[in-house]
Amino acid sequence: MEKCRENQLKKEERKRNAREFLLASEGGCSAMSWETEDGLVLWGRNFDFNRIAKGTNVLYVPAEIPYDTCGGVLPEEKTLPSKKRGKYAAIGIGGLFLSDTPLFYEGMNEEGLMGGQLYFRKFAAYPKNCQSGRIPVQPSVLLTHVLLQCKDTKEVEEELKNRISLVDLPILGTVVQVHWMFTDRRGRSIVVEERRDGLHVYPDTMGIMTNSPDYEWHRLNILNYVQIRQEDYGIREFDGERVEPCFSGSGTLGLPGDFTSPSRFVRLAFLKKYGVKGKNEKDGVTRLFHMMHHAAFPPGLAVVGEPGENMPYDERMVPYDYTIYTSVMCAQSGRFYWTTFENMNIRCAALADLKERQEPVQLELNGRDGYSQERVR
Repeated sequence: MEKCRENQLKKEERKRNAREFLLASEGGCSAMSWETEDGLVLWGRNFDFNRIAKGTNVLYVPAEIPYDTCGGVLPEEKTLPSKKRGKYAAIGIGGLFLSDTPLFYEGMNEEGLMGGQLYFRKFAAYPKNCQSGRIPVQPSVLLTHVLLQCKDTKEVEEELKNRISLVDLPILGTVVQVHWMFTDRRGRSIVVEERRDGLHVYPDTMGIMTNSPDYEWHRLNILNYVQIRQEDYGIREFDGERVEPCFSGSGTLGLPGDFTSPSRFVRLAFLKKYGVKGKNEKDGVTRLFHMMHHAAFPPGLAVVGEPGENMPYDERMVPYDYTIYTSVMCAQSGRFYWTTFENMNIRCAALADLKERQEPVQLELNGRDGYSQERVR
């Protein structure tokens, strides 16, 4: 009797944590791909919100793990087959919140495909029904499915256009409003958005993504900032009087410094264009963390306007959006790096060190070290 009660409590705790994970998917975030001078491809993201689910960790998932593209849904509610088995091992930040499916905010697989989901408030809209002959996929599970099944962005496009169908099917009553960015080891990036007018897959993008509006809007908005450049503006003459610059950086006048999604997109786009690339992986990872800090939220400047549902385990819930963690990954080496607000030391976990594991492995998000630290039980 006591054992049954203990199992029931664990089941209820997992459900609460899963709900928190889904609620935290509505955080404002920024993502960016970059390359090093020696040709390595990196991908980084900030996770910006006022909360993070208990049980969120650095998560390794081995190849051939079974999962469900409609995870967490009762069997009697499923009308189409949704059971799958992964092809590739993957690592990222997420958790084992559902008994049948791992969930990621972002991650990378052993083939070097990297990507993540970002909040797409007011714009995301998914079909109610699955397209004929396709596998239904919940928005919350798409990232997991892609990382476990696809080796590059071309395969992601084929999967979305020919084999799967995003559906408006809730997990624990929630359907997340997100869009996705993926980058492969060749440096090719795509953005995926499901809107009211259907599925949009933007190929060969500039490798930048934030939140709403849609990618096409952000891309055109860059035209409002074409005057930004590296070089300072020089001496100007006004009615015969010469005015000489007394400070540097005048070429960047007009670069937005606020924390809105459009401003973060513009800021990262110009940082990527003009930023000095790292010579190698170590140098590149360090520089990309610095880049992402330019789009990070410090606590206090963005009061949460819609706090959302208060869950029992909201231990970190604060009245401000802030950058809870930043992750950076390298397609060629399979190394996953991260920092957190509480611990700015760069930690690392490598797919190569975890390949022999037959079961998922979790590493504590706020731990001191990477793979060498105590694993989460």
